[in-house]
Amino acid sequence: MADEAARFMLLLGLEVTDEARYARYRTEMAPILASYGGAFGSDFRVSEVLKSPGSARINRVFTLSFPDRAHRERFLADPRYRSVRAAHFEPAVASTTVLAELEGVAR
Repeated sequence: MADEAARFMLLLGLEVTDEARYARYRTEMAPILASYGGAFGSDFRVSEVLKSPGSARINRVFTLSFPDRAHRERFLADPRYRSVRAAHFEPAVASTTVLAELEGVAR
């Protein structure tokens, strides 16, 4: 029997260069994220990175979960989300690194 609480989860690393603008992005996108069943989990400001994939710098690490991969894809394609992302995320974040994608994670 499948676990009804199973989720699709991302572990992401960012290089945030404008904390105020990134905070505004998070505030404005939160209701859109919630409308797709998405949620932030753990969230860390990172002071020292000893090793990371590629050459991207990382100063923020967090988890993001959705009911499944399809919900994530619909969220990313939502015109409201794309507008908020263009206005606030893109100017505030120098790089994004997907550290892991996990399927069937318990809530």
